[in-house]
Parts: sequence; structure tokens; C-alpha cells
Amino acid sequence: MRRYLMLIAHDPGGWESATAEERRLYVDGHAAFDRFVDRHGRRVSGAPLADADTATTVRHSAGRRVLTDGPFAESVEMIGGYYDVELPDLDVAIAAASLLPPAYAVEIRSVVELDPTGEQVG
Repeated sequence: MRRYLMLIAHDPGGWESATAEERRLYVDGHAAFDRFVDRHGRRVSGAPLADADTATTVRHSAGRRVLTDGPFAESVEMIGGYYDVELPDLDVAIAAASLLPPAYAVEIRSVVELDPTGEQVG
């Protein structure tokens, strides 16, 4: 099994402006995703995130910590949630992500496992 982080990007306000039928499609898509992952692997965690305007970004410049209110990058879409899952391979991860609502862009990233010394495992 490989571990994947799926970052869910969407246009802000989509849920608030969605009709009852559209909201049902969102809920159904997440339920289908959950069932698929449970059949093929394991959900480690997942959660919706607060809006991007609540973010704080930490950067370092000239040896000093610089805090900025807001997300790391300017974008029309925002990261609205994530799933951390274990699945057999990328093809299965793509199949799972494809079950999520079509209004989402889902970025799939392999999680790099590190040992206590910081060396990559596997």
C-alpha cells in the first residue's frame, strides 16, 4: 500500500450557492469516495478546511520569520479539504479521486515516509 494525500480545490462559495440537488451530489460523491477507499485501502484522515481567508502563511526572509494573513498562493480556487489515504497504487488513487464531485480539482500527492533521522523510508 502507498499513502496519498488528496488536496481538494474548489471555487469559493460553491456550496453556499448550490441548490439542494447540487448539494446532494457533493454528499453522494464523498460517500462514494469513502466506500471505494474502504474497499481498496484505508482512510487515514480527512477533513474540510476553513476558508482560505482564515489562513496564515509562514515564510522566512533574511533569517526572520514573516507571517502573512491569507493563503500561500493567490488563486481563483482554494484548498477546501483533504483526504489522507492508503491505496495500492496511483491508478487506484486516481479512480478514487474521480468519484469526488466534478466541481473539484483534486491534486494527488504521494506521502514520503521518513525515519526518525529524517531519511526516506522505502
